[in-house]
Amino acid sequence: MPILIAGPTASGKTALALEIAGRQGGRIINADALQVYDGWRVLTARPSPEEEAAAPHALFGHVPFDAEYSTGHWLRDVLPFLSGGDRPIIVGGTGLYFAALTEGLAEIPATPPEIRAEADRLDALDMLADLDREDPLIADRIDRQNRMRVQRAWEVLRATGRPLSGWQADTPAPALPLAAAQPLLLTADRDWLAERIERRFDLMLAGGALDEARALEPVWHRAAGAAKAIGGPELIAVIRGEMSLQEAREAAIIGSRQYAKRQRTWFRARMGNWQAIPLP
Repeated sequence: MPILIAGPTASGKTALALEIAGRQGGRIINADALQVYDGWRVLTARPSPEEEAAAPHALFGHVPFDAEYSTGHWLRDVLPFLSGGDRPIIVGGTGLYFAALTEGLAEIPATPPEIRAEADRLDALDMLADLDREDPLIADRIDRQNRMRVQRAWEVLRATGRPLSGWQADTPAPALPLAAAQPLLLTADRDWLAERIERRFDLMLAGGALDEARALEPVWHRAAGAAKAIGGPELIAVIRGEMSLQEAREAAIIGSRQYAKRQRTWFRARMGNWQAIPLP
């Protein structure tokens, strides 16, 4: 039976996956939307070369730095690993990936560039006002503080003329129903997690995150989805002399804590039927 391991950033998901793989066998498959990109290994906390040598891994760093990569892309990529071969141990913090896998994913047409550009210019409150009026089902259930989710719903509405809630109502059967897997959710105390986030970022700096930024700076203008890596823009700013390392460190730690808060909110709302593993 496949194992699913979800949890907020810095909660120890990789360590648990490696422990399970070491004891029971299996292939560790990435379900983190930033660890798919090449270029950022240290900064996105991808498994180290030593960890990758300890067990089979898949879907880590397989997407070019300058490419966009959606939940639909990930779902198509993970499907071949669900049957035959090593038992899948799917691990990550991207709730949408797990939702697509276990609940199904609507096949929504891509957003045209001109609509994406229009959305980028709009204030989130204006987009929410449109959603409240034209797609109240989505407006009621998305995280209204998460601009990315708000913008996605607005773009679908404008690009297709159909509410996102309508597309979701036609969602096909899931590739891996939750009942056919062992879903584990790491839950962590906020203060405990905040300390781990700070300590981990310092370890990232010591482990070469700034060197990664230095190597990527010449091609940073081409960065697509990889530019969303928390701390990435700040470290690039350090390399360019636009920000001190201390300022970048503080901004990245704050960003990671905010991200962990959004993850925990998602998990509480959407993963109540997963087996909770309290930490520490």
